[in-house]
Amino acid sequence: MNSTRRILLAVTGLTPQVVTETLYALAQRPGDPWVPNEIHLITTATGAENARLNLLAQTDGWFHRLCRDYALPPIEFTDAHIHALTDASGRALDDIRTPAENSLAADFITDMVRRFTEADHTELHVSIAGGRKTMGYYLGYALSLYGRPQDRLSHVLVSDPFENNRQFYYPTPYDHAIHVRRGEKEIAHNARHARIELAEIPFVSLRHGLPEALLTGQAGFHDTVQAARTALGPATLTLYPENRRILAAGKTFHLPPAQFALLAVFAYRAQVGLAPMRAPLKDVRDHEWAQTYLDNLTQACGIMRLPNGIEDTLRPGVDESYFSQHLSRLRATLKRQLGLAATPYSIDDGSTRPRQYRLALPAHAICFESVNDRGAGK
Repeated sequence: MNSTRRILLAVTGLTPQVVTETLYALAQRPGDPWVPNEIHLITTATGAENARLNLLAQTDGWFHRLCRDYALPPIEFTDAHIHALTDASGRALDDIRTPAENSLAADFITDMVRRFTEADHTELHVSIAGGRKTMGYYLGYALSLYGRPQDRLSHVLVSDPFENNRQFYYPTPYDHAIHVRRGEKEIAHNARHARIELAEIPFVSLRHGLPEALLTGQAGFHDTVQAARTALGPATLTLYPENRRILAAGKTFHLPPAQFALLAVFAYRAQVGLAPMRAPLKDVRDHEWAQTYLDNLTQACGIMRLPNGIEDTLRPGVDESYFSQHLSRLRATLKRQLGLAATPYSIDDGSTRPRQYRLALPAHAICFESVNDRGAGK
């Protein structure tokens, strides 16, 4: 039994036909039919009313007709699945015209895509065939930000003269007249002969470049885009020894003492051009390594700014488990805070034996600062 939850998400305006056209194209796709378990629409107040009246009317709604005509399995699609864009006070928007309304629409669409892509067992198919162009753009961009390998983006292509015809909803399996006005004449065309093609649109997923907080919490469109831009931009690292905070990939956050010390040592070595560093010896107290590490840390932070307890831990010497444990924790913290943007800040083992560890940032990208220098790192 397939436990995957399949979701069709579309934007619509005054022409809800894109829903049935897309559903038809997916369900009738040769050799690879895809029928959603549920359908969700994002639209305006007027678009929501159009969708309810034309698609979901109790007996003759075009969604119900399509399901009957092609014997589709049950699909969840009710009034509750039609999501009208709202303003800051929660009132449904009639249209999207102002910059403020566009910003609200972007945040609304982004949050919906984020929620639908949270669970691993979902497949999201996004259609950008309907609605205003800006809505389609935001929906496609949101899928680039949050989409996974199993998700898809598409547009439907409808043959002439059925495209943009308000009477046409899908190719019927029986004769059905669609009237088209040509000049002063009205000509009947048979919907049975209409052709619909699904044009799948490739997209680049930036999901793994987003910090975990943006994947699991609520974040607006502009914040999410900025996080993706930062992840793809040049890496710079600023360390504030006074409060053990760092600024990396545009984000400032705190590190526990041992993790800050570890990053500070390797940042200092990269900054002054020292060679990669081996790990401590295994199963014995490595006094030489611990002294070098402490000397580097003191040079980086200053004797008055050493993280609490670090000197006392290092003086007797440490073994390999001390290093590997804190290295693993530092990598996990950076990954949680920065997502894919963590890669340039992770201490690299060189992929050689014996392992030689280094921070691969260039010297000009690393800076140690006092909190009072810029008021940063607070």
